[in-house]
Amino acid sequence: MLKTGMIIAERYEILGKIGTGGMADVYKAKDHKLNRFVAVKVLKPEFREDTTFIRKFRSEAQAAAVLTHPNIVNVFDVGDDNGVYYIVMELIEGITLKEYISKKGRLSVKEATSIAIQVSMGLEAAHSHGIVHRDVKPQNIIISMDGKVKVTDFGIARAASSNTISSNVMGSVHYSSPEQVRGGYSDEKSDIYSLGITLYEMVTGKVPFDGDTTVAIAIKHLQEEMVPPSVYAEDLPHSLEQIILKCTQKSVDRRYQNMEDVIADLKHSLIDPQGDFVTLTSVDNEAKTVVISDEELGEIKHVPKQISKSEPEALEDEINETDYDDEPEEKPRRKKTAKPEKTKKKGGHGLTIAMLLLGVVILVAIILVAGKASGLIGGNSETKTKTETTDTAETDDDGMVTVPNLLGKTEDEAKNITKDMKLGIQPMGEEASTQAKGTISSQDIPQGSKVEQYTTIKYYISKGAQQITVPDVDGQTGVDAQQTLEDMGLNVTVQKEYSELNDDGTPIVDPGYAYSTTPDAGASVSAGDTITLVVSRGVDYGDSVEVPSVVGMTKNDAITTFGKFLNVEVKEEMSTEVAAGEVISQEPEAGNWEDPDTVNVVITVSTGDQDPASVQSTDTANTAGSTTDSAAQTADNTSTDNSAAVAAGEVWKCTQTLNTPTGYTGGPVRLELVQNVNGTPTASVVLENQVLQFPYDLDITGAPGISEGTLYLSEQVNGVYQELGNYSITFAKVE
Repeated sequence: MLKTGMIIAERYEILGKIGTGGMADVYKAKDHKLNRFVAVKVLKPEFREDTTFIRKFRSEAQAAAVLTHPNIVNVFDVGDDNGVYYIVMELIEGITLKEYISKKGRLSVKEATSIAIQVSMGLEAAHSHGIVHRDVKPQNIIISMDGKVKVTDFGIARAASSNTISSNVMGSVHYSSPEQVRGGYSDEKSDIYSLGITLYEMVTGKVPFDGDTTVAIAIKHLQEEMVPPSVYAEDLPHSLEQIILKCTQKSVDRRYQNMEDVIADLKHSLIDPQGDFVTLTSVDNEAKTVVISDEELGEIKHVPKQISKSEPEALEDEINETDYDDEPEEKPRRKKTAKPEKTKKKGGHGLTIAMLLLGVVILVAIILVAGKASGLIGGNSETKTKTETTDTAETDDDGMVTVPNLLGKTEDEAKNITKDMKLGIQPMGEEASTQAKGTISSQDIPQGSKVEQYTTIKYYISKGAQQITVPDVDGQTGVDAQQTLEDMGLNVTVQKEYSELNDDGTPIVDPGYAYSTTPDAGASVSAGDTITLVVSRGVDYGDSVEVPSVVGMTKNDAITTFGKFLNVEVKEEMSTEVAAGEVISQEPEAGNWEDPDTVNVVITVSTGDQDPASVQSTDTANTAGSTTDSAAQTADNTSTDNSAAVAAGEVWKCTQTLNTPTGYTGGPVRLELVQNVNGTPTASVVLENQVLQFPYDLDITGAPGISEGTLYLSEQVNGVYQELGNYSITFAKVE
């Protein structure tokens, strides 16, 4: 946080903080060079070392700097002063539209329409520069003290040709379009949808879709029809309601196609409030094949050829073909012509009619052929569908696209690969990787997956193999030591060995505890390398030792207690009497004498009231650390359908890895899964209120037969879950 009185770039004096956002703070400042007050947006300290955030921050300024319009907050300057990344913007004294709506409850029709027109004009200017705002909402609309309306925060604006969407948009899910909540392609028509939702809120005082979670709201955008605004605002004019409904159509094809049309209808509604000039496309009309009737076909035969006014050359040719110039010369000849000459004229007239009829026949034939080719007349409608779904060589007959392999590619190479495949790509940050530095190290949708057109593939850029210093795990249990090493990005192989002894015959390291590592503590290794962890077996008492009692212990404590035994198997069982994570029973029983090298120890751990089939299958641990607490990791879908599928032997799993989400601060996490089941988006909570270690390995059971889904990740901040992003994930049947 900057202090009052600080001067940035030897020019901008900080006067006080006036706002904060997801990745930046906003300060009021004085520009001493031009002697004016400005707003300075400064990147938060925690993001200054993240090159991805810096790139986004700069792209925000570059995107907004090209926009100069009375209804857009102007950007004056951008720079970096000793690690302080800043954007200097026009300072607007006023309040946000959200605050204004809260104060007034709902706005008058005239006021709401005026605001909507000004917002539309600002967005039109942005769209004309190829920039889509993608986060239009009342919070990003400022009403100045003189009543001027300005759109601000193009923080997630991208060039429209990039075909990407930031997952941060999900923080504004109340105003997000269906294609945005689906994580797909978004363009100008997404802004039109969000504007329609904003206009709905202005005239009703409420948003059309609300819910307890972002996922619940997102599903409503996808599948529920909104309550008409006139239900809450009885005095709402017919034309304005129609404008709102057209803006918020779920299908992009049925919305307004550009802001110019929105502005025209909004202005029209001011002078004709009850007019019926807004055209809403019927779903049925779009879905059905149109067949020309015999009556219509007859009309075609008798309708003269129409000339398009937009084709001046064709019109000129038509004028030249007309024999107006011959008429004056022909009339005098008619007066002098004898009766036989009339007969000759009549014959010429008949020939003309015959030629016209022949032309009509040819015209009708062309119409019929073209109609059948397009599926409009009598043809098979499947032909049309097939033609529309095979736009590119990469698109299957069912309209799905096969995801390419982007690993090892540069960002430019990835753009070239996906640009003609109707796929978007979105950088998510940097990570340590064995891939060459600067190339793509991982992608969220695996190569070969089938996805819908305009799906966005999210990827990470390699910053090379990160060097890690092997920690000293002396004094930790084998389980904890393995977890420590894995959390650092290392692969761990666990071995058990008997300990060296002290002079009094006691082990240097107690059984179940970390003995040593190879390489040793302090050595430098690369992320992803394999390290050997040796766990002590204590004193070698030969082939017969007493079996300890572990019933009632936690799973990790039980594994440590059985440190002397080579083979330890963990099973899970539902129990309403034993707390989740505690040992219910053991085999062999405590007190027996067994050979620790050969006996197979089985401990059964309670899953509480959860069915273990939906949590985790049997986990066999030949070494101490291979039975980490994956039950806490998994927290799988517990829907009735999934449990039934598991019981029937059909299990669909996702085992992808989640990298650290942008903006994650280490708080409790909630994961929610949305899948399209039988045409209906279905949501379930995968896990909640858990602190995760990233990279995080998923182990999610999905709906039977459904190979795709979207995973929404939220972090709890000040007791409230805030959306950090969403991931497209895939499921495969477990054989």
